[in-house]
Amino acid sequence: MRANAHVYTFKEGFLARLAHDLRLTVGKFEIHLERSKLRASFAADSLRVDGVARPAGVDAGALSADDKADIEDTIRRVLLQSAAHPQIEVHGTLTPVGEGFAADVEVRLRGVTQRLRVPIEIEPDRTVARVELAPSHFGIAPYKALAGAIRLQDRVVVSIEFLEQSTLLENAARSGDACMFEPA
Repeated sequence: MRANAHVYTFKEGFLARLAHDLRLTVGKFEIHLERSKLRASFAADSLRVDGVARPAGVDAGALSADDKADIEDTIRRVLLQSAAHPQIEVHGTLTPVGEGFAADVEVRLRGVTQRLRVPIEIEPDRTVARVELAPSHFGIAPYKALAGAIRLQDRVVVSIEFLEQSTLLENAARSGDACMFEPA
């Protein structure tokens, strides 16, 4: 089955108008669901810059290829330290909540484990899990440039969009059938 995993970053600081909020895509991951058990693995070195996140959507042409490559290198080397911590691991359980689900999970990132509750919303044409994280809770200091005049906020939003019909996700969560999601 197919899914998209995106990470949104947010700028701040005195010269924030010179920086950009970004959308990144996780290029390599697996999400396994069997009954209510969830486990997932995301390759820390597979994040790619899609472009500048704007209210109307993502502007893929706002950054040069060199700028995107520099940002991706900083994410891998400095922020995620993907050579030492190649995988972001998630384990937990899925429970029905209202019209959707919630995943109570442990996230292991850069050697630090945190417990989170991730709401999963069932929309007419897709199912979306979305959660806000504080990178500092995982030992990641907010990135700074120009002596801190430009920096990233201590929050990112992780969004996973399951592209299959929501009934497939619901059935896998409740039945003994296992399913696996990979990048679309």
